[in-house]
Amino acid sequence: MSTSKAPPPMGELFRVFGRIGVLSFGGPAGQIALMHRVLVDEKKWLDEARYLHALNFCMLLPGPEAMQLATYAGWLLRGVTGGLIAGLLFVLPGAAVLTILSALYMAFGDVPAVEGLLFGLKAAVLAVVLEALIRISKRALKSARAVLIAVVAFAGIAFLKLPFPLIILLAAIAGALALPAAANGDMETTLADARRPTLLRFLTTTATWLAIWLVPLGLLMWSLGGEHVFAAEAQFFSVMATVTFGGAYAVLAYVAQQAVEVYGWLRPDEMLTGLGLAETTPGPLILVLVFVGILAGAREAGIDPLAGGLIGAAVTLWFTFVPCFLWIFAGAPYIETVRNVRWLASALAGVTAAVVGVIANLALWFAVHVLFGDVGEFAAGPISIPLPDLTTFDPAAALIAIAAGVALLRYHVNLILLLGLAAAAGVAAMLLA
Repeated sequence: MSTSKAPPPMGELFRVFGRIGVLSFGGPAGQIALMHRVLVDEKKWLDEARYLHALNFCMLLPGPEAMQLATYAGWLLRGVTGGLIAGLLFVLPGAAVLTILSALYMAFGDVPAVEGLLFGLKAAVLAVVLEALIRISKRALKSARAVLIAVVAFAGIAFLKLPFPLIILLAAIAGALALPAAANGDMETTLADARRPTLLRFLTTTATWLAIWLVPLGLLMWSLGGEHVFAAEAQFFSVMATVTFGGAYAVLAYVAQQAVEVYGWLRPDEMLTGLGLAETTPGPLILVLVFVGILAGAREAGIDPLAGGLIGAAVTLWFTFVPCFLWIFAGAPYIETVRNVRWLASALAGVTAAVVGVIANLALWFAVHVLFGDVGEFAAGPISIPLPDLTTFDPAAALIAIAAGVALLRYHVNLILLLGLAAAAGVAAMLLA
């Protein structure tokens, strides 16, 4: 199956994916590059064609593509056990660090130095999102038709508030119909018999992981009631797990809108804080949802805030990532048998183009909430446009964001160093103010 003749020992698999999990900073682009270097170049466990084939299809799935790629690679190497090891090790180190940082935020967020640190992080995130937008645009928008799909997607989610799944579906259809066909090359599929797709294996795997996912959801709703914060989190993040095409950047504006405006779990600026914290930790950026879950549990559960926050984190992790294992373990055997499906490659190109537009919307949403203290809305029929109060412009935030943008785009400064410097600048700005 285009891997080494003998599968790696479980101990080595654990060590390698543990190292990937601890070092997986920099968002999906950096994480995908890291896995490629380790799994393809260093260990030679996967060849280039198999790795890229897996990546292409993981980008079609809802959920964090880098985490699902790690799970897919582990499954290729050592079956379901390997997939579980790889996927969990990709998520858990960052989740643990983010939980600690979130607890510190809840405990000390009103301390000027801590407020300044988070202020600087939020301003730097603007540059990170802009850099991601430019990087993905260069890769995805290779034709006028792709640019058109991106522009329409941006307008649909930014100004018409169209549902995210509808945008993705329409983009996939447009890509399949209008974008140039592409093939993955003539790659032979040689799966072990234990992983070959059969209807019985598909039904058994699907039923098992649906039970792991949905039985706890039913128990929470039955025991606590659908309005309780933990049950509401379970429902909300289960929905997120099915519609988060394009990863954290693409869906974050929708998550922020629901968590802030519908549920009232946190403030708009706190959503930016969560993304800033997620950027400083390893693992998928969708771990920002853990920050949301912690704050919601701490504030709404009616129990000790620390206990409520920890339970909220556990609920968020379970209902965000268990579905990812379902998609991979049920779908990977069939994905491995699909080669040179040209319309599917074109549909993927359409989704990727739409993701560019959605990320542009995220950049706009972040910019107005970081740079202005008060943001209203102009509405005319189905059109809704964010309208910041120009008198609440924050020059310190603008200065940090511009400096971070220059450092990233012109000098390619290391992301962790950049965020550290931005945090220090935020502390200085807050103390001087």
